[in-house]
Order: sequence, then C-alpha cells, then structure tokens
Amino acid sequence: MEDDAGLAREELGALRLQEAALRHGAYRWVEHRLFELTGSWAAAPGVPDDARLFLFEASAQHAWHAELWEARLPKLAGVDRDRLTRPVGGAVGPLLASLAPGAFDGDDETAGRRLLVGLARVVLPLLLVSYRRFGQRLLPVSDGPSIRALTLVVQDEEGELAVAEAAVDTLVSGPEVAQQAAEWTRALGYPVLRGGTDDDLLPWSEGDLAW
Repeated sequence: MEDDAGLAREELGALRLQEAALRHGAYRWVEHRLFELTGSWAAAPGVPDDARLFLFEASAQHAWHAELWEARLPKLAGVDRDRLTRPVGGAVGPLLASLAPGAFDGDDETAGRRLLVGLARVVLPLLLVSYRRFGQRLLPVSDGPSIRALTLVVQDEEGELAVAEAAVDTLVSGPEVAQQAAEWTRALGYPVLRGGTDDDLLPWSEGDLAW
C-alpha cells in the first residue's frame, strides 16, 4: 500500500527534465541571492552582534546550497546553465532587493531589524514551502541526487528559520515595535501574494519550459 507521499507524487506526476532543470536553476538563483543578502548584512552597521554572527553563518550556508543546486543543472549540449539560473515569477527579485542594505528609508538599526523580520516571517517560510512542494514531485527511482540535496537544504533552512525567529522575538519587544514588525510582514508578503504565488516563494511556471 502506497503512503501519502507516494500518492501525492502519483497525482502530481513525475517532473520532466526541463521542469526539474528550471527548478534547480531557480533555487540556485535564490540561494545565491540570499548568500549575497545575508553576507552584506553581516558586515553592515546597525546589526546586533548575535544577529551578525547568525547572518555570517547563514551566508556561507546559502553559498553551499547554491553550489548543490548548480551541480544538479543538466550538462547538455546547447543548454546554457547560467540562463537557467534565474528567478521564477516576478515577485521574488523585488522582494529580496527590498531587504538589501540601503533599500529601506530608515536608520541602520531599524533596517537591520526589518531584514530579520523579512527573513523569519516571509522569505524563509515561503522558500521552505517551495522546497517541500518540489519534494512532492521527486521520485526516489529517478531523482535520488535531487532528493539528497533537497533533504540537506531543507534541514539547513529549518535551522536558519528557527534562529531567525528567535532573533526576531528578542528584537521585537513592546507593542509599538511588534506592530511595526507586523506591518513589515504584511508589506513584504503582499507583493508575493499579489503575484499569485499563494504561499510559494517561487511559483511553478505556466508552460514556460524554454531552456
């Protein structure tokens, strides 16, 4: 008797090569962008020392994740692996750009707090949703390397999310700051929801399977 995961995979159908390649490229892109984002904030003013260490470690982790997904891109004649490294959907690029140092019109401390809120309450939860949905489409018989990479990445991202949430809980104290954090969460999440991605940071393409 098949388990629930097996039934879900059967209903969704196995991924075609192009679909899988586009997902690997999109994940390579977002992980590399998160590597740059967390790395730049690790060296930026206004970030608490504990959060700075967390961001430095997160940056190295995202760099490694990007390498894992790069290794899963197809090595085929006529396939440009760098062209596959691009965001899926129109919301994720502007979302991450809005969290970069200097993108927010406020003092350094407030901007750093906003970045942590964005990671803990918008970016990482939505990215984990995307990864888990991707995992539902993978078949052990044909996608073993991708499953192994995904397992490692999800485990890391869950750990990063837990640390980010703890950092936000420490920084967001008092009703005024808590309300501000809630407003940031709504504002950052709104472009994603408006873009029709539901709760997935990287929505599945609708028929766009060009290499």
